[in-house]
Amino acid sequence: MDYKSAGVDIEAGYRAVELMKEHVKKTMRPEVLGGLGGFSGAFSLASFKNMEKPTLVSGTDGVGTKLKLAFLLNRHDTIGIDCVAMCVNDIACAGGEPLFFLDYIACGKNEPEKIAKIVKGVADGCQMSGAALIGGETAEMPGFYPEDEYDLAGFAVGIVDEANLVDGTSVKSGDVLVGIASSGVHSNGFSLVRKIFAMREESLNRYFDSLGCSLGDALIAPTKIYVKALRSVKEAGVTIRGCSHITGGGFYENIPRMLPNGIAAKIQKGSYEVLPIFSMMQKDGNIAEEMMYNTYNMGVGMVLAVDASDVDKTVSAIRSAGEIPYIMGEAVYGEKGVILC
Repeated sequence: MDYKSAGVDIEAGYRAVELMKEHVKKTMRPEVLGGLGGFSGAFSLASFKNMEKPTLVSGTDGVGTKLKLAFLLNRHDTIGIDCVAMCVNDIACAGGEPLFFLDYIACGKNEPEKIAKIVKGVADGCQMSGAALIGGETAEMPGFYPEDEYDLAGFAVGIVDEANLVDGTSVKSGDVLVGIASSGVHSNGFSLVRKIFAMREESLNRYFDSLGCSLGDALIAPTKIYVKALRSVKEAGVTIRGCSHITGGGFYENIPRMLPNGIAAKIQKGSYEVLPIFSMMQKDGNIAEEMMYNTYNMGVGMVLAVDASDVDKTVSAIRSAGEIPYIMGEAVYGEKGVILC
């Protein structure tokens, strides 16, 4: 009897680490100390010593049941982008610069090539956000997960000068709400998605003119990473007064998180594009509009509150970062919440 006969292949683990090294290497920043394979990851903060009050901000999340779609499609090279996005977007929302990321993969059987594809996606997400992938863990857990399934989660740390923290307390009536387009469903609400659509290969591979791609392609599209766009807005000299990452809970739960008491978000429907995948989901699932807005991003993955005098600069900066901006509405006096009109 040995560990391999119990279901844990240590040699496969070594092989997976070797395969992922080339991807991890691409994410390195000069502040990273040491290499891959140590017991911990080290990151120097010396280059941030000129900040008046350097403040660490962190975020952790997973990909949820979107993983089930990756299993069905046998596509594992972008799901890591989703994992990184869910963490670094939250950090950027607070005004922070993502510094480093760690991932955790738990699987029923360690297939080195599959693990390397997952980590490639994580590394791609780290490159998009400027974060270094300084460590992680791959846990082979036979009997706990099916052999062909895995879970994926991550943790990110960023930094911001305390004076530049974005917490929404300065949002006032008259501020303009500027949205940034999403790429689709992102990584939330897939338990409902899997009830709406038949999760079969033939259904997922079916092409739809309205989507411009197959259903599976539309659903698996990785979550947008907004770090570059938010950095561009700040570099344009704009003070972001409030910022909301539209994740699980959609508009109704997330936008109020950036508002102080006594301020509501008045949003004009039609000021942004509701992506075709959401229209299809609403129709096929017979889902009420309110439930859609309480579950999904509806085509807007990030919402900023800025002074009215800064709208043009904000829109221009978002476009220069390669993203699509929407002027969605304004902050108004009222009970904290969202008013769709």
